[in-house]
Amino acid sequence: MFKLNLKIALRNLWKNKGFSLINIGGLAIGLTCSLMLLLYVNYEWSFDKQLKNFDKIYLAKLNLKFNGNIATTGAVPYKLTGAVMEEIPGIKRASRFYVHHGSKLFSKGENKFKLKSLYVDPSFIQILRYNFLYGNEGSALSKPNSLILTASTAKKLFGTENPIGKSVKWDNLKELQVTGVIEDLPKNQSIQFEILQPWAFFEQIDSSVKTSGWGSIDCAALFELKDNASVEQINGLLKNFVVNKEPELKSYIYEPFLFPLSKIHLYSQFENGKVVGGGIDQVKLFAFLALCVLLVACINYMNLSTARSEKRAREVGVRKALGSSRQTIMGQFILESLMLSLFSMMIAFALVEVSLPYFNNLLAVTIEINYSSYLFWTVIIGLILITGLLAGSYPAFYLSSFIPVKVLKGFKGSIGTLSFRRALVVLQFSLSVCMIISAIVVYNQIQFLKNRPLGFDQNNMVQLDLEGAFKDPSKTEIFKKELLQAGAIVAASEFASPFTEGGTITGDVSWPGKPATDRSIINYRSTGFAFTNTIGAKVLAGRDFSPQFSADTNTSVLLNESAVKLMNLKKPVGTIIHWDNEPLKIVGVIQDYFSERLGKIGEPTLFYYNVKTSGVLLLRLNPNQSLTTSIEQIKRSTQKFNSAYPAEITFVSEGMQTKLQSERLLSILSNVFGGFAIFISCLGLLGLALYMAEQRSKEISIRKVLGAGLSDILVLLNKDFMKLVVIANVIAIPIAYILMTNWLKKYDYKIDVNYLPFLLAVVASILIALLTVSLQTFKVAKANAVDALKYE
Repeated sequence: MFKLNLKIALRNLWKNKGFSLINIGGLAIGLTCSLMLLLYVNYEWSFDKQLKNFDKIYLAKLNLKFNGNIATTGAVPYKLTGAVMEEIPGIKRASRFYVHHGSKLFSKGENKFKLKSLYVDPSFIQILRYNFLYGNEGSALSKPNSLILTASTAKKLFGTENPIGKSVKWDNLKELQVTGVIEDLPKNQSIQFEILQPWAFFEQIDSSVKTSGWGSIDCAALFELKDNASVEQINGLLKNFVVNKEPELKSYIYEPFLFPLSKIHLYSQFENGKVVGGGIDQVKLFAFLALCVLLVACINYMNLSTARSEKRAREVGVRKALGSSRQTIMGQFILESLMLSLFSMMIAFALVEVSLPYFNNLLAVTIEINYSSYLFWTVIIGLILITGLLAGSYPAFYLSSFIPVKVLKGFKGSIGTLSFRRALVVLQFSLSVCMIISAIVVYNQIQFLKNRPLGFDQNNMVQLDLEGAFKDPSKTEIFKKELLQAGAIVAASEFASPFTEGGTITGDVSWPGKPATDRSIINYRSTGFAFTNTIGAKVLAGRDFSPQFSADTNTSVLLNESAVKLMNLKKPVGTIIHWDNEPLKIVGVIQDYFSERLGKIGEPTLFYYNVKTSGVLLLRLNPNQSLTTSIEQIKRSTQKFNSAYPAEITFVSEGMQTKLQSERLLSILSNVFGGFAIFISCLGLLGLALYMAEQRSKEISIRKVLGAGLSDILVLLNKDFMKLVVIANVIAIPIAYILMTNWLKKYDYKIDVNYLPFLLAVVASILIALLTVSLQTFKVAKANAVDALKYE
């Protein structure tokens, strides 16, 4: 029986090539979209899960009081890991690790590269268990001057030779020895680096690390638990661990806890000390989008299949009259659906292979198909079966229910089935309209964040690492003067760290009228002279740091608006505040600027003059000459003053673009896959139009014989479909409003959801539907009435 059904199915598909191509095309597009989205969801979900014993590896987090709320940070005290290993049971291994802002210079002969390095305890590589290509895990970080390279880093520095035992120069100062080479890290791993260096070396270059107290939170910590350990019990012991060591920190709510490393990528957002989401919200959204696109494609198949009910009705009637059971006929239609699903998956698979490199480039990710994965092939087979059964279920139940006597007399279906198909079309267009509205709102929010005043001018602003010769403030000053005289820049100032990255915080600031119970946390950043001119920030009161005032180098500070508001200072300029019990005079107030977090309110920040500890040099390019000319001049001057280091100049605007990465990703996927869903929905609407045309062909012919014009027929046929689209909009608009309103809640600065996106979606959906339906209804309205009535 199966062989016979297979032959019939193949003959039907071959006989109706146009219908088969439309059906296969719709399902192929739906499956392609779903596969691409599911590959991305799997990529995000798989972060850190390739690590051995990933379920036993935890990162330390710290809850502390921040402006009246509980804030969660990944920075913990340097002393935490050692003390926890000694005093808390259940910990197998622990390691500190520290990442410098920016990269350090590593050189081998003429090969010089700025590379990202981590300072780690030796147990770090035992916890994460990297695969060593050269060297030994047990001794690779045993000496302060040792290095572990990734494979690609080793190739950069040494080519194809074995680098073990060879030296590499660090920061043009110290010779270090390569003791290990590990495989390149997968992109879907949270802790990324190019070089590993021992913690002992970090203590050599920064002597304060050994003497730092419990209140100094500058490093990250990694823990591996024993097999029988309970993370809940360990977190219970950790809660008061720090404040028991240093009771004065209790008022700041210093509460460390362990959080799974495998969850940190998707669950990175904390509020009041509790995880509330993060990337997982976007992953769920994309998984739902994949389901929606696939559902739309399946609905499209149902409508197209039942649109041909008249042509298949007589076949069903004859087969039933010859003795075929309903189950046999249902099996026939399900088999046809599964075959279409299989052909569609083959096409979708090819489309995914072709488009995956472009998809990776578009989203700046590295997604690869693992053909040896059982999970991958299980998903492929599952999608074929689910799509085939879901898409073929309704046509099978509907067509196999025909009564032979009625269909052989010309029965064409019931009103109930037509209503069901209309409901499917409404569902299709409701999903599509939701996608249109969501895409418009997301785009508007991105444009709002991009165009919203940042409080500084990101255009024509670049930054350069202060390293090598530029660690000498006097040489940096000469360098700045040369660029000013050459006309390459109009202002320059040192800054603590890369301008678009985070910085450091303190709780040791006091001011007049500060309550004894106030334990507010304040950001602090070091700068040079002419800071506000360089970044283009507005001075609201007082002045900027200036070489004309000698006190500015050690006893003056600037505050931003948020800091003044926190301190409740009516006349801030001239007020004396204290930091670590040192008196400081406020000489200026600058407008809040947003370089670290877009869409969030400004954080209280204190600025102080210190060019010796600053990490980057900010440069305001001359707007009266070309960028190329200015950049070339900066590179020439950099080589002149700091020839040992490559001139790596980065635009601040590029760093700001990365702040919108998740929104950009959501916008791209909403537009691309929403567009495909709308296209598939139009095919479903076309299917219903075909069905309606079959059902009403004689009615239309009679109306034409009685004098109805072309416009009358078009209005008659199209108005029913327009009703469906209007109903779909009525359903979709409130749902989209709720979804987008909830999505916008995560921004402190956001657009108002007005009527325009909904109006555009309504107009677009009606126009698309009208065009789609008119292609078929115009053909029916122009048909010769005699052809439909000659057998009556």
